[in-house]
Amino acid sequence: MTFTSAGMVVAHLGPSAGMVVAHLGPSSGMVPACCLELSETYGNVFTFHMGPRKYMVLTGYEAVKEALVTQADDFSERGIIFGKGESWKVMGRFTLSTLRDFGMGKKTIEDRIIEESQRLVKVFQSHKGKPFDPQIIINSTVSSIICSIVFGDRFDYSDAQFLNLQRIVNENLRLAASPKTQLYNMFPFLGFFLSDHKKVQTNRIMLQEYFRNAYKDCKDSVDSNDLRSFIDTFISRQREEEARNSNKYFHEDNMAVTAGNLFAAGTETTSTTLRWGLLLMMKYPHIQDKVQEEIESVIGRERPPQAEDRKCMPYMDAVLHEIQGVGNVVPMNLLHETTGDTTFRGYRIPKSTPVIPLLSSVLSDKTQWETPHQFNPNHFLDAQGKFVKRDAFMPFSAGRRVCIGETLAKMELFLFFTMLLQKFHFRPPQEVSPEQLDLTPTPGFTSGPQPFQLCALSH
Repeated sequence: MTFTSAGMVVAHLGPSAGMVVAHLGPSSGMVPACCLELSETYGNVFTFHMGPRKYMVLTGYEAVKEALVTQADDFSERGIIFGKGESWKVMGRFTLSTLRDFGMGKKTIEDRIIEESQRLVKVFQSHKGKPFDPQIIINSTVSSIICSIVFGDRFDYSDAQFLNLQRIVNENLRLAASPKTQLYNMFPFLGFFLSDHKKVQTNRIMLQEYFRNAYKDCKDSVDSNDLRSFIDTFISRQREEEARNSNKYFHEDNMAVTAGNLFAAGTETTSTTLRWGLLLMMKYPHIQDKVQEEIESVIGRERPPQAEDRKCMPYMDAVLHEIQGVGNVVPMNLLHETTGDTTFRGYRIPKSTPVIPLLSSVLSDKTQWETPHQFNPNHFLDAQGKFVKRDAFMPFSAGRRVCIGETLAKMELFLFFTMLLQKFHFRPPQEVSPEQLDLTPTPGFTSGPQPFQLCALSH
C-alpha cells in the first residue's frame, strides 16, 4: 500500500491494480454517496486526502466486519463519540456501567419510556387529526429519557432551556456536513474566517457550559448513598478517585464532554429513526396496516406495549429493523483510527490513520440484501414469517466501538413506535399523496428525513 502526498485525492488501494486518482472538491457534501460510487470502481478499501490528512475508507460488509470485529484492537481508537486513548476507555466503561445502573434494558427505564410515550400520544391527539410537523415533539420525548438519566429528572416539553439544548445539537449536526465545515476540516488554519465552524464551536461551548453548571450546582450536595443521575454518579466516583490520589480522568472537562455526548447521542439518532418510521408508514400504507393488525392481535388497543411483546411481534420487529436500515441515520459511522502500525488485507497502515467504516455500504450491500434499495421488511422474515437476524445489520456499528446505548435505543424504538401505531393511523396532509412523499435524506452528521407534516388519526 502506498500513501501519496498529493492534494485532495482519492486513491485506489485494490490489490489488483495500481493507484487511481480522482479529485474531491471541498464542497462535496455527500461523502457517503461519493464513497459508495468510488467503491464501485476502486474496490472496498481506498484512501482520500482531506487537506494534508489521509483518510482510509472501508466499504461493504466483509471489509467493515474484518476491521471492526476481526481486527478490533487495530481499529478501535477514538471515543464515546470522539475521545481517544485511555481516557476514552475509562469514560466508556464508566458510562456503560452507569447506564445499566440507572436501568438501561431493565423494567425501571421501560416504565419511564411508557410514561413518556403516553405524554407523546396526548400531544399528537391535541392536533385533532390536522397536519403538523412532529420533529420537535419527538426530539423532546426521546430526549426526556436520556435527561432523566443524565440529570435525574425530565424537562417539560415547553422548557426554553431544554428546547435550546436540542436546537444546539440539531444545528451542529447539520453544520457538520456544510461545505464551510468541510473546508475547515481540510485547512484548519482557515477556521477564523469560516462562519459555520465558528458557530459549531460556539454551540459546543454553550452545550458544555450547561453541563458544567449542572455539575457545579450539585457537586457539594451529592449523597453517595443516594445517587440519582449520571452527574451524581460521576461526582461520587470523582471523590473516590481523589481520596485514593489516583484521579486522572474524573474531572469537570471529561464530565462536560461525556454528558454532552450522552445527551446528543441519546436524543438525535433515536428521534431521527422514529421520524423515518412515521414517514415510511405514510409512504407505504399497506405496511402500516399490517403492523397495526399485529399490534391489535398481540396487544390490543388499551394496554400499553411492553418490551416483552416484541418477541411475539415478528413483523413489527422486521419493520423496525428495516426502518433503521433504510433510514441509515449515521451513514459514515463514527470516525475510527488505527491504534498502531498495522496490516489490513495485506496493506501496511500507519498508526493514527483515520478510518471511515462506511455503514451506508453495509446496510446497502448487494451481496447481503435481496433488495438493498427498497423498503422491504421481508429482509428480516423467513418463509414462515418468523423474524431472522442478519449479520449485515449494523446501524449501531460493531466491535469495540459499538454504540453503548444500543440496548436503550432498541427499547425506545419499539415502545414509542408501537404506542404511536397502536393509537393512530398516519397519513400525509390531504393535498399530498403517499407517492409524493420525499425520502431524500437531509445532509448532516446524521441523516434525517426532509421536514414533513403528518396527520395522526385516532383509531
